[in-house]
Amino acid sequence: MDNAIRKATSGISDFLKLESAGGLLLMAAAILALICSNAPLRYAYDDMLKMPVELRFGSFEIAKPLLLWINDGLMAIFFLLVGLEVKREVMEGELSTPAQVVLPVAAGLGGMVVPALIYVLVNRGNGMVLNGWAIPTATDIAFALGILSLLGKRVPVSLKIFLTAVAIADDLGAIVIIALFYTAELSLPMLLMAAIAIAVLTALNWRKITRIAPYIVVGVILWIFVLKSGVHATLAGVAVAFAVPLKTTEVHGHAPLHRLEHGLHPWVAFGVLPIFAFANAGVSFAGITPSALAEPLPLGIAAGLFVGKLIGVCGACAALVPLGLARLPEGANWRQMVGVAALCGVGFTMSLFIGSLAFEGPEFYTPLRLGVIAGSTISGITGYLFFRFAGDHSRAASSHETE
Repeated sequence: MDNAIRKATSGISDFLKLESAGGLLLMAAAILALICSNAPLRYAYDDMLKMPVELRFGSFEIAKPLLLWINDGLMAIFFLLVGLEVKREVMEGELSTPAQVVLPVAAGLGGMVVPALIYVLVNRGNGMVLNGWAIPTATDIAFALGILSLLGKRVPVSLKIFLTAVAIADDLGAIVIIALFYTAELSLPMLLMAAIAIAVLTALNWRKITRIAPYIVVGVILWIFVLKSGVHATLAGVAVAFAVPLKTTEVHGHAPLHRLEHGLHPWVAFGVLPIFAFANAGVSFAGITPSALAEPLPLGIAAGLFVGKLIGVCGACAALVPLGLARLPEGANWRQMVGVAALCGVGFTMSLFIGSLAFEGPEFYTPLRLGVIAGSTISGITGYLFFRFAGDHSRAASSHETE
């Protein structure tokens, strides 16, 4: 039992360290994108993202600008990892029992509903802009954990795990939202082919195939069919993840899901997400005044991320804990919970991604990115300051009790 506990603790620790380091690299990539967009390099930066890239097999072709290859292709790998993490957490992790699932799922749900309502309230009456209602519902776990890593031992591990569980609940909600609300015109033949590919993945799981290669090969074929079907291609990654077995028939072997997750995590943390951030965070501040943030679109996003996440996450916790329906994470106080709620407002990667699905016209790029960057920055700074204050308060109280 002790070995199992140590193994689980070590796995969580490695996950948090990797996400934290990836979050810091994510920040650097976003800053670099902003520098490129506000320097003479901005024309080269824009031209690079617009560069056409084609993949052709006879008469079959996929032709997209580089930016869409990143958003549709690389992000499918990210969603594959998200799907693996969601499945693992639901089956054997922080979301596997009712006692564990109540608080983070309720906090995640509150942190999605309230930001969406705030966005709709700010943008009511504007039908086209209302399509972005889901943008402030997201949480960027890598960015948030990167901020927490700057605080060192001020933050209990239990709070990092809670934040991770809330973000995973958010990711699951984002998957549902993308599938239901951000789908183009559907191609029934391509959907049928995608369904056949999913059936093959299901058969591989049912036959207890533990080699990862067959799942990846079928997954690539599925991605092509989903891309051509009108459903967003990233959902192919989720379908593959849910098919990968969590158990193995080998006596001393690791489960395929664990192997794939372990192998993908560094590539996503240090490759996929920084590339996405660099490609999507660039915004030119030329001609932009502070009043631009008061426009309904960026204001709705920023207010949703900052105010909405604070109210939604804190409100859910404040409703459940006093009633005895859930407990605060071990070693955490309410000031720290406010800090976690603020960090949930760091939407960055997922918010930018959902925004790219909600708005296709270039006229939306600048206000979208302004709102996401402003809301995420304010949320990150607020969360950091709350933890600094809460940490000092906790140590002072502990010292007083010792005396």
